[in-house]
Amino acid sequence: MTNTESKPRAGWARMLPLAVIAAVALLGAWLLGDYLTFEALRDNREMLIAYRDAHYLTAVLVFMSIYVVIAGFSLPGATIATLTGGFLFGTFPGVLFNVGAATFGATVVFLAARWGLGEKLSAKMDASEGRVKAIKAGIDENQWSMLFIIRLVPLVPFFVANLIPALVGVALWRYVISTFVGIIPGALVYTSVGAGLGEVFARGETPDLGIIFEPHVLLPILGLAALAMLPVVLKTIRGKEAI
Repeated sequence: MTNTESKPRAGWARMLPLAVIAAVALLGAWLLGDYLTFEALRDNREMLIAYRDAHYLTAVLVFMSIYVVIAGFSLPGATIATLTGGFLFGTFPGVLFNVGAATFGATVVFLAARWGLGEKLSAKMDASEGRVKAIKAGIDENQWSMLFIIRLVPLVPFFVANLIPALVGVALWRYVISTFVGIIPGALVYTSVGAGLGEVFARGETPDLGIIFEPHVLLPILGLAALAMLPVVLKTIRGKEAI
């Protein structure tokens, strides 16, 4: 086999993890859309509580494993999974189970994207000139701020926030830390909503999943995002002063 034949095959092999994630995501959206819903949680709540009470540790491990699969393959139902974590395990330690599983699943996407595209794309950006290289340098210089911002701002889709760091060459350890810490505020909100689902079920109501956009919830989160952006602003001001 010649080098020219092996290189295309190697390229396809590197893309395989991303292709699998995309295929499972599409298949999951088609097959699981009716199962990972609030209604399914409501209808099976007594069975879930009974299983949790009889096998607490196993329930935790099974729940986190399912959440990792949902996050890792971008399946529908991540919000329902977060609510379930609060419903079954309370705000605490439920939020730790939710954040830990979501971070693990997000890391799967990150590694697949970096292995398939990120390393090659990052190297090309470093070797380029002009505006592309300047953008890459700006991202590298402010990685912590950028990572926290894309996690804290609720308008950035979770899957997109998993891909961007992989495509610009963010270190794995930095990605994991910023993901774990950055998703805590949003996860805490939905986990606490899940912890109160017992009363919601008793009243025959549906939880308000738009609560994260309420001013008393959204403003503190945006405040954290602004705080994360502060180092970038200060660097920009100092750079202008130096000029």
